[in-house]
Amino acid sequence: MYKVNCINNIAKVGTDALGKNFVLTDDAATADAIMVRSANLHEMDFSDNLLAIARAGAGVNNIPLERCAEQGIVVFNTPGANANGVKELVIAGMLLAARDICGGIDWVERHYDDPNVGTLAEKAKNRYAGTELAGKTLGVIGLGAIGAMVANAGRSLGMHVLGYDPYVSVKYAWSLDRHVHHVNDLKEIWANADYITIHVPAIESTKGMISREAIAAMKDDVVVLNYARDVLVDERAMAEALQTGKVARYMTDFANDNSTQMPRAIVTPHLGASTKEAEDNCAIMAANEIRDYLENGNIQNSVNYGEVDLGPMSTPMRLAVFHKNIPGVIGAITSTVSRAGVNIENMTNKSRGDYAYSLLDLSGGLCEESVAELLNVDGIFRVRSIKNDA
Repeated sequence: MYKVNCINNIAKVGTDALGKNFVLTDDAATADAIMVRSANLHEMDFSDNLLAIARAGAGVNNIPLERCAEQGIVVFNTPGANANGVKELVIAGMLLAARDICGGIDWVERHYDDPNVGTLAEKAKNRYAGTELAGKTLGVIGLGAIGAMVANAGRSLGMHVLGYDPYVSVKYAWSLDRHVHHVNDLKEIWANADYITIHVPAIESTKGMISREAIAAMKDDVVVLNYARDVLVDERAMAEALQTGKVARYMTDFANDNSTQMPRAIVTPHLGASTKEAEDNCAIMAANEIRDYLENGNIQNSVNYGEVDLGPMSTPMRLAVFHKNIPGVIGAITSTVSRAGVNIENMTNKSRGDYAYSLLDLSGGLCEESVAELLNVDGIFRVRSIKNDA
């Protein structure tokens, strides 16, 4: 039986998806896998038992990826599982920015007990008049799972859509509405978009990409939406642009000491993926990733190791080897298996940066001596023997 520790509350539909070979444990030190949402694991010590960490969500900045890679701990995330929930909040953000709905609601709350509220409302409504989304230009930065859905939704609302993503995958490129215009330079979005929404990961090259210079290049009265990560926006520059009126509205899902003080910003408390459906989807995907890895050695949606898939086990044993991405290791693995008198029925290898993962289908079991021999090979730091119990 494999043991799984849930550090945060993980939807039951997800833990149920683990199956009969898994039990939940409160003791992380004895767990084979950890399921986590937002808890910070950077200061956590990982036991030698730990094989995998699955983040029920997309962002993994709460997990020490490099340290996990060094220990042969596979870190998974769940890309796309919460995409629809975030997309719908982005659309809500655009509508709230276009029509002063919040101002209108506040007015009604202030006058709810006035017997003439109906008559007063007719006189007051012009203060909260807005614009329609149809016919406006939406700039979408990042055309992954969420960005592609937002772009398509913008088209459905009658908007002109500009999409920017130099690394867009074939999968999401095919999913885009054919009328989404792909641009190769962010300057085209700055100059033309009435609404700009950003959907990229927070890495060194993207932090602060909505900069003072970028804002200066945008159209006057632009609406900027950030439902990805707060660090993508230079918040001091954004506050100044809101103060001067250069930016009409800043819509963000990240409440902090800066955003909550900005004039004309509408800030929500990180609601993007906080729907029941999104939490269920993330939990189920995380559970399926853990199950396939622990039972079959397959790696899908890992953020620190490459994708490897040999399908369900059909041989007596599957050997999983974690090693440095250096010459000679593959030869050492195959030579050791051959000396043990075991045939390699199938094999695959994938590297990511300094680390690599090899998965082998073997015709028979590998003895402990052979596994120990592998661990003595320069560059190999973890070996798993997965037996076929079917």
